[in-house]
Amino acid sequence: MPPNTTASSGHKPGKSGRKKGRKARLLVLVLVMAIIGGIVYGAYWSVSTVRASLPQTTGSITLDGLSGPVDVKRDSYGIPQIYASSDADLFMAQGYVQAQDRFYEMDVRRHMTAGRLSEMFGKGQVKNDEFLRTLGWDRVAQKEYDTKLSASTKKYLQAYAKGVNAYLQGKDGKDISLEYAALGFRNDYKPQKWTPVDSVAWLKAMAWDLRGNMKDEIDRALMTSRLGPQQIADLYPEYPYSRNQPIVTEGEYDEYTKTFDGGDSSSSTSTSGTTGSTSSSSGSALTSQLAGLSNVLDDLPTAVGVNGQGIGSNSWVVAGKNTITGKPLLANDPHLEASLPSVWYQMGLHCRAISSTCQYDVSGYTFAGMPGVVIGHNQNIAWGMTNSGVDVTDLYLEKLSGDGYLVDGTTKPFTTRTETIKVAGGASKKIVVRETDNGPLLSDRNDELVNVGKKATVDAAAPDRGDGYGIALRWTAEDAGTTMDAVFAIDKASDWSEFRSASAKFDVPSQNLVYADTKNHIGYTLPGRIPIRGKGDGSLPVPGWDSKYDWTGYIPQAALPYEYDPKRGYIVTANQAVIDKDKYPYTLTTDWGYGTRSQRITDLIQSKIDGGGKISTDDMRQMQLDDSSEIAKLLVPKLLKIDEPDADVREAQKLLEGWDYTQDADSAAAAYFNSVWRNILKLAFGNKLPKELRVEGQCLFVSPVDTTGPADEDNKKVRECGERDADEAQPDGGDRWFEVVRKLMDDPTNAWWKTPASGNRPGASNMNQLFKRAMIDARWELTAKLGKDIDTWSWGRLHRLFLKNQTLGTDGPAIVQYILNRGPWKLSGGEATVNATGWNAAGGYEVVWVPSMRMVVNLDDFDKSKWINLTGASGHAFSAHYTDQTSKWVDGELLPWSFSSKAVDGSTSDTLVLKP
Repeated sequence: MPPNTTASSGHKPGKSGRKKGRKARLLVLVLVMAIIGGIVYGAYWSVSTVRASLPQTTGSITLDGLSGPVDVKRDSYGIPQIYASSDADLFMAQGYVQAQDRFYEMDVRRHMTAGRLSEMFGKGQVKNDEFLRTLGWDRVAQKEYDTKLSASTKKYLQAYAKGVNAYLQGKDGKDISLEYAALGFRNDYKPQKWTPVDSVAWLKAMAWDLRGNMKDEIDRALMTSRLGPQQIADLYPEYPYSRNQPIVTEGEYDEYTKTFDGGDSSSSTSTSGTTGSTSSSSGSALTSQLAGLSNVLDDLPTAVGVNGQGIGSNSWVVAGKNTITGKPLLANDPHLEASLPSVWYQMGLHCRAISSTCQYDVSGYTFAGMPGVVIGHNQNIAWGMTNSGVDVTDLYLEKLSGDGYLVDGTTKPFTTRTETIKVAGGASKKIVVRETDNGPLLSDRNDELVNVGKKATVDAAAPDRGDGYGIALRWTAEDAGTTMDAVFAIDKASDWSEFRSASAKFDVPSQNLVYADTKNHIGYTLPGRIPIRGKGDGSLPVPGWDSKYDWTGYIPQAALPYEYDPKRGYIVTANQAVIDKDKYPYTLTTDWGYGTRSQRITDLIQSKIDGGGKISTDDMRQMQLDDSSEIAKLLVPKLLKIDEPDADVREAQKLLEGWDYTQDADSAAAAYFNSVWRNILKLAFGNKLPKELRVEGQCLFVSPVDTTGPADEDNKKVRECGERDADEAQPDGGDRWFEVVRKLMDDPTNAWWKTPASGNRPGASNMNQLFKRAMIDARWELTAKLGKDIDTWSWGRLHRLFLKNQTLGTDGPAIVQYILNRGPWKLSGGEATVNATGWNAAGGYEVVWVPSMRMVVNLDDFDKSKWINLTGASGHAFSAHYTDQTSKWVDGELLPWSFSSKAVDGSTSDTLVLKP
């Protein structure tokens, strides 16, 4: 086309046409300049924001309220060690320093615990806020602060809040973090002052994520719509006490004194707060309501875990007689959701001289937003935690009648309150929270749950339906407690007796606590407010209209299991059963972890002892990295015996020959086996479970991952997936399913092994046929995901860790997500291994929970202890300490953990002096 002509006419443009052309060029120029200006402004905004928000770590800062100077010494990873001359100064400085590094995270957490996320993020969080307001965590925290906590604890909380607010003084959001700058463009949000209750409320969020068997309770009830009692029993087998040791094996309950004897006759334990009453569970199900509740729970933001699911931890302690040093070694690695920044914050709190006015010399892990140290050691003792999994929640099916609910034939009025939810950029919303004696009505928070009792089936004992049914939650954390007192008391405990007394205050969430001291003692104790049920065992929802199901009290602390210096010389806790049920009169739960990890750790320790060896700090580290697959040990011998003529499938099968069952990131055998395992679960159980149990996830044969893309003819079978998974529930593949499959393997013609043909894939009428089909399906799944050439396969290409900022990193503008998020990393480990990089078989192979930190404490020389965090000390995306520990964490390395003043001085990179 010649210049200066138009495509439509071929004529020269007139004057107006030339003007239009110039205008068009000017418009393009303006747009280009606007884009360039935006980029420049964005770069300036980012740089200025980064400069303003990164903490000052050298020189000095004056803080009103300090009584004396405080030194903040940071090592090359930005981990702070604080030195002060009074408790108040110590905790005020802790608040200031944590706010420097993590205030945005702290602010989000307190808005979550208070049900105020909508104030920060707008109308998309209203439903979550409604549910969280119904639970009322902040109200319970306020009550704890007002009526339960000691005067000293309140003093420390006030000092901590004063330190946080000293940091906030005079700062706008953009001066605090990049996230606030991004939020400021959206809704003009401004951070408010910190309060002591903001810190206490975080314990409620932690308790929620560690709440025990509530999901199992719902799932079992939903199963009754499609499965019979024996089928449900197949899916919830008994804990294998004879194969996987419980935690306590040498102590015993004394029927005469009604106390537990764990081998220590010298210690006394406070029993305050161990009696009371309320109500409990076990019974029938309202399918529609429970399915709706399950969906609500899945949508809630998480605090430390994956909404109560997939949470585990490892912690063990070895006595000096079995270690190289002659003193105990203690290891801990809690398994929590992979978050950025890490849920943990490393620091040391040191009094320059221990006295009545300054009592702390402690170092370890805590939560940003909470004073003290949660896991770690002081100058005399060390401790670790794993979730006990005891059953502290019960769901009650309430019969609603007008403005009340039915109890033993009488209508009782609800206790009600009105909550106002403020919404950024929108109108406020009011909700009414209704409470029964069994707790708040969770069913009020979902439209599907209101008055749908007439659609559901209840047992013959149910009263006339009338106005319908609701679901109430009875939960120990709904009552005010003393866990914050426990944190400070444990931090300064000097021996077993003081530790046990301090632990007794740790009422919610109930944790397994392991202990070691410099005097060569080791121990374990189970604290917590654990209910005694009048009727039922807590495994199913129960009728709230029958008071026989009420809680009748709590297990006395003196009766809870513990061990002290057991003869075997070690204690292992990894979410297994606490004690053999036949040796203990109280029901702790019906839903323990099944002991796969705990028994592997026990076997590793015992094999070292049996071989005449002594255990070192590095041995403890290596045990933490053990990625041996226990389910592979069971299944692979069976899989290798299956005759498979298809050359491609046989090629994949050969990967399992000689495999040592370890799940290294570069292992092709681990990739293939885990795909076979996932397909076994899908074929045996997926199309037989109620659709209400479905977990949103990818189709088994689509969504290629890290692949160069197989040819269409190689991928043909993969395309058959379609949407056949859409309405099917799939097992998550945890160690409960290990036990389910183990038991069913003794009955190879069981109905669970039967599955129909699908497309050109054959059906199965027995176990071997189903295993064969799973091997075929796994081959084609990995062909789609990883390519046809099995030499390029590896577990790490499937099993990847993405670290995402928990707010704007998941739901912010793409450029903000790019700035805030990190990854992926290819990980070793797997589900129910000691190196528990967990994945959910219902949704794919990507990592969903991890050892959120790892530590090994050397009681002979604390300066030879080791630690690592998942990410880093800082929550600032452009800080050098945002994810500077992650690569070492991936590689299984631990960092030196300085404790003595000499060691801290030797590792210090930056020193900041806080002056009064």
